[in-house]
Amino acid sequence: MSIIEKIGLNALLRLDPEQAHDLSIRALALGLVPLPGAPVTSDRLRVALAGLSLPNPVGLAAGYDKNARAVPALMHAGFGFIELGAATPRPQPGNPKPRLFRLRENQAIINRFGFNNDGASAIAARLSERPSGIPVGLNIGANKDSTDRAADFAEVTRIAGSAADFLTVNVSSPNTEKLRDLQGAEALAALLDGVMEARDALPRRVPVFIKIAPDLDNAALSDIAAVARNAQIDAIIATNTTLSRDNLTSRWKTEAGGLSGAPLFERSTEILGRLYRETGGKIPLIGVGGIGSAQQAWDKLRAGATAIQLYSALIYQGFSLASRIAEELDDRLSREKITLPELTGSAPGLGPDSTAW
Repeated sequence: MSIIEKIGLNALLRLDPEQAHDLSIRALALGLVPLPGAPVTSDRLRVALAGLSLPNPVGLAAGYDKNARAVPALMHAGFGFIELGAATPRPQPGNPKPRLFRLRENQAIINRFGFNNDGASAIAARLSERPSGIPVGLNIGANKDSTDRAADFAEVTRIAGSAADFLTVNVSSPNTEKLRDLQGAEALAALLDGVMEARDALPRRVPVFIKIAPDLDNAALSDIAAVARNAQIDAIIATNTTLSRDNLTSRWKTEAGGLSGAPLFERSTEILGRLYRETGGKIPLIGVGGIGSAQQAWDKLRAGATAIQLYSALIYQGFSLASRIAEELDDRLSREKITLPELTGSAPGLGPDSTAW
């Protein structure tokens, strides 16, 4: 981490969390943040994901740039791919403030934003103006006051699908009441039918992912894997934030919302491994949750991930974390003489016939 980045992070950490979030995006959009430029890449790091070509497997998770305000800068921040949003059909303000809390002692955050965004049309317009480069995806959701939330996902697909390189169906945010009910097998299958129909009407084929919660039991996870196979989903992102509050010490630990960051790593990695086993490794998985080092990225890949995404750790370690992880992964792949496809799902007990994590 450079001196400039350290100074910037320390300054942001002194501000209200949401003010710091907004200020960082403004600074990126104005070109005030030093960035590495081209992502770290090599023959070892390049990976194919659902028809997309990634220069490296380290991505940015949705939730940071909800409104696609700093896309060109983020495309030069060292990531192999980025995900924006979530976008809903209509603009909405989200939940009342305060709604973002830093748990510094736990290297975590709690948020209850509630899909605050400028709406699918505005976000699609900004996305369509981005430069060429790494894949840029859009996380899609439903309006809080919608009478048909499943239909909202199809509507965002129609409005913004052509502007993105992939779409992520977000039925796992804990901050929109009853949204997670759409993870049930019957409801999810119907929702995905609508999204796929809308996707198939677009001028080009856009891969569709789904993002799941870490708070699922084995039966629910099995159901989701079956629905994903039947719907021919292109990838599954595991996982979103958790409602669990185990082993936290911060004074903010009782705040409502989704917890992300270091405390989520173990649970999200367990879910990832179980999902890899459920799908037999036949659906690409993206590992998210608590990654703050190259070792943790390595562990996610071994648990079944084809690629990984960062978010919360960036608050404490800065954007240079993406390049550092990519560089260290490249070096370790070289030293251990293993390829990324060979690494994926290589943890003990994760073969398709395995019955234990």
